[in-house]
Amino acid sequence: MPSKVCIVAAGGTGGHMFPAEALAREMASRGWRVVLATDYRGEKYAANFPAEEKLYLDTATGSGPVALLKAGIAIARGVLQARAAFTRLDAGVVVGFGGYPSAPALLAAITQGTPTVIHEQNAVLGRTNRLLVSRVGRIASSFPTLKRAPKGMKAEVVGSPVRAEIGALFDRAYAAPSADGPIHVLVTGGSQGARILSETTPRALAALPEALRARLRVQQQSRPETLETAQQIYLEAGIQAEVAPFFRDMAGRLSQAHLVVGRAGASTCAELAVAALPSVLIPLKIATDDHQTLNAKALTDVGAAVVIAEDDVTVEALTGALLPLLSDPARLATMSAAARSVAIPDAARRLADIVEASLSQGERA
Repeated sequence: MPSKVCIVAAGGTGGHMFPAEALAREMASRGWRVVLATDYRGEKYAANFPAEEKLYLDTATGSGPVALLKAGIAIARGVLQARAAFTRLDAGVVVGFGGYPSAPALLAAITQGTPTVIHEQNAVLGRTNRLLVSRVGRIASSFPTLKRAPKGMKAEVVGSPVRAEIGALFDRAYAAPSADGPIHVLVTGGSQGARILSETTPRALAALPEALRARLRVQQQSRPETLETAQQIYLEAGIQAEVAPFFRDMAGRLSQAHLVVGRAGASTCAELAVAALPSVLIPLKIATDDHQTLNAKALTDVGAAVVIAEDDVTVEALTGALLPLLSDPARLATMSAAARSVAIPDAARRLADIVEASLSQGERA
């Protein structure tokens, strides 16, 4: 008997693609054939995606009557493309991870009667998922509290799937910096880091006392246009730093870090919890429904993270947040234990169980 086909629908950002990749690997380990349905924006995250085939579906979004009309036409084309592909592949189940690139695949599955599952990574139900939750079979979420969800909607809390190499960090013991040893700081931010992380963080670290600066070992993701500026700030401050637009070996860097400075995307928060890392988080101000602030709440509620609102970020404010943390190894260790306490390291397994259960329900129906 041929193995069943799981369509994983995601795209646009790493926040959608990384949890989708983790689920795909879990499903493949269970003998499923995995196909990725995405758009061309998702292609840069799909190089190592464990899919036997990748479907690039037409889709779009926009604001205003004209843009919305064009988006509707594009999504309609994507639905037709997906329906044809699903028939050819004999798709068994479609799992959507939110964002408008997942819409054509989910709509195609719904109209064909194929079992469907939605996973919401953020603490706020996203717009695409909001439109589709009443028509899908099962709903899974990363956080126990899910804002903007329709009244009476039932979501099963599974956590946010993390990549296997990051999941493995859950079993390692966090080692706080010694009294006079190096302090490893990882600064993330990716495409949405902007100048707050690319420039303000180096300046904030450079404003620390000289004795503390001499111990810092910084690894920072920076936007290409601000990379040289960040490097120069660190050089003049006497801080050892590696600055690059993107780090591919994130698990290795997380394993070395004593403190992380970054945004509060769902994947970031899940990875910080699983890796048991203290953090200073700056939620993205323009995130839809302010979902990053709510994502971070899972960590701040237990004392695992310090949050600074984007409007409040200055060099002085960030230095003021960093100094007491970097000067207090015992506090970092306490924050690490707090982060671990809210981790769900087996989220991919839990979500895969729901996916398989949805197929059984679909067959009974």
